[in-house]
Amino acid sequence: MRYDTLAQMLTLGNIRAGNKMIVMETCAGLVLGAMMERMGGFGSIIQLYPGGGPVRAATACFGFPKSFLSGLYEFPLNKVDSLLNGTFSAEMLSSEPKDSASVEESNGTLEEKQTSEQEKEDSVAEAQESHHPQEQETMEIVSQDPEYKEPKERGSKKDYIQEKQRRQEEQRKRHLEAAALLSERNADGLIVASRFHPTPLLLTLLDFVAPSRPFVVYCQYKEPLLECYTKLRERGGVINLRLSETWLRNYQVLPDRSHPKLLMSGGGGYLLSGFTVAMDNLKADPSLKSNASTLELHKTEEPAAKKRKCPESDS
Repeated sequence: MRYDTLAQMLTLGNIRAGNKMIVMETCAGLVLGAMMERMGGFGSIIQLYPGGGPVRAATACFGFPKSFLSGLYEFPLNKVDSLLNGTFSAEMLSSEPKDSASVEESNGTLEEKQTSEQEKEDSVAEAQESHHPQEQETMEIVSQDPEYKEPKERGSKKDYIQEKQRRQEEQRKRHLEAAALLSERNADGLIVASRFHPTPLLLTLLDFVAPSRPFVVYCQYKEPLLECYTKLRERGGVINLRLSETWLRNYQVLPDRSHPKLLMSGGGGYLLSGFTVAMDNLKADPSLKSNASTLELHKTEEPAAKKRKCPESDS
């Protein structure tokens, strides 16, 4: 993604302070960081992520303060369908951390058992090989050292498990807050820039965007966006659809030697932008559609022409 493409995405998406934005991106957090910088810590951003967690390597390079992170929420992409269907619940999020924590605890106990068994075997082998009493004393001291370290290691592992459980609980609370924000379905904009096909993503996420709000989709290739363009035309609920290609050329500016440079970037990707509108109620309610059809029939029927009587001429 080129920097001029990113600037056009922020402009077409109307990214500003106080907005409630939805972003789905797989650019290591570059688009997310640009949005946070443009909003200045005011408003909220809901990041949808695939996999186990969001990737924010580029976002960390911006050096945002903690106040910027208070309005940042994340929500797993595989739970979006359940949120739309109304089957989403807190148990779907709470079940996963507990399972992972129990697995870690079992792994920790197994590791402790394995280390203790290895230490016992090593101490027995060393005791058999030693013949002199001085060597036996030194080996006993060495074998006693790891025994004193065992409770410290166990305590550190327990602290690590407790800390991870605390983080998972905080993450679950943030997921519930993000689900509450998404369920309101009044987002001020949508930005999509991922390696996945944009058509199913856009058609699903547009349900969370309020009417008369912009959306922008970035893709490196033109064909997926063309398919998305036709699907949106068939679906309806959007206006001002525009598929554009970003074009950038550097210029050399010198006295009497200003000209465009010979080398330039081959392509910066394609953008599909538009605005959401309220869906027609006639499509949803069949009774309204039948009433409208009767009204149209009454309008199309023209009244019969009246016969005008000709006055009789006096002869």
